[in-house]
Amino acid sequence: MKSNLEVENYPTITKNALEGYIKIINENKKHWDDPFFTDTQTYIDFNEMDQALANIEIDDFKNLIVLGTGGSIQTLLALKHLAKKKIYPITSSRSVELASCLEKTDPSNSIVIPISRGGETLDVNSTIGIFAEKKYKFIGLSSQGTMFEILKKIQCPILDVPDLSGRFAASISNVAIFPAYASGIEVKSFLSGLKEGYENYMNFNQNDASHLACYLYHFYKRGVKVVFSMPYSSSLEGSVGLFVQELSESTGKENKGLMGAYQSAPLSQHSVLEYLLGGTKGVVLPILWLFKEDLAELKLPSQIDYINKKQAQDVINYQAYATFQALLEQRVASVLLSLLSPNARNIGNLVSFIQSVIYYLCLLLDVNWANNPKVVIGKQICNNALKNNQSIEDLKAIRKRIASNKFTDISN
Repeated sequence: MKSNLEVENYPTITKNALEGYIKIINENKKHWDDPFFTDTQTYIDFNEMDQALANIEIDDFKNLIVLGTGGSIQTLLALKHLAKKKIYPITSSRSVELASCLEKTDPSNSIVIPISRGGETLDVNSTIGIFAEKKYKFIGLSSQGTMFEILKKIQCPILDVPDLSGRFAASISNVAIFPAYASGIEVKSFLSGLKEGYENYMNFNQNDASHLACYLYHFYKRGVKVVFSMPYSSSLEGSVGLFVQELSESTGKENKGLMGAYQSAPLSQHSVLEYLLGGTKGVVLPILWLFKEDLAELKLPSQIDYINKKQAQDVINYQAYATFQALLEQRVASVLLSLLSPNARNIGNLVSFIQSVIYYLCLLLDVNWANNPKVVIGKQICNNALKNNQSIEDLKAIRKRIASNKFTDISN
């Protein structure tokens, strides 16, 4: 089936270069585990989901409060614009977000869904108690660790989370599918688009996903270290956030890899574009993301003749096209990704595209696409500091000592 996603990039790279990169992909795939994330059926049980929701009056509850961070929530954010319930993503114990959520929701019309694969995520575990104390209803997504034990004590239903790399597993497991299902999102249509996408992209031949991976690798070898994304729709920001996470966490190891970053567009045109056009060349590669048709159709009344009665989204997209052209005029290698519309099937297709791109890029770099070994360093430091009740001054002294030992060769 033809994809509703179109990729445009300049400059183009030669046929010989592409063929060479595809050869590297096929040679390196034997070094790493096979991609589990193309299996869109094994880890999903809708009967189990219905049983977990059986004691919830679906028509009465209005709010879904999701406690999760990173891979545990990012795919859900890609679908959030399609929800029929209000989703409150709580990614940490930042007091402003917690207080706002508690003020705007009520235990009588809300469900809290904490999510963690390992069960030791401080950002999740630290926030469960404040909702449990106020008698919110819970349905947990967990299989092990401290969070699993907490959820057993409050006697809430618990659905399994497979022991797989979270950022890749969310789209094919309870992690994203259950909260999306509970919020009324058409998850079966999403999964259909996901499956169709993998059939198009995961064939280890030249296709849109492998082509973009080769393109990013081509310019990485020439000095690009940051991929800066500009999503021209709020409905794209969750998907772009997934791309940023997977690009940074999956490729960034063994002193290799690319850093992902993004800012909403066209806001980014007024804050970052000057650097992209006039700053240091060859270190940042921009990607512009847009929908040809967004959720709302709205005509703009205006005193400006060439704007009056234009569709609001068309004006946004013309800005994207103009920015893309301006980048090319300044010899900045750039990519434009255009999707037809933000429905569930197309988002499934987009998620499959993103994950296929990252997988291929990791094979080109010959790094493990599934792990993130360095992330635990900061988590361990934080947990130890809290357990030992270290003061702010103690932590500052430790930092000074570390810096004096680690940076002796670059201080002058």
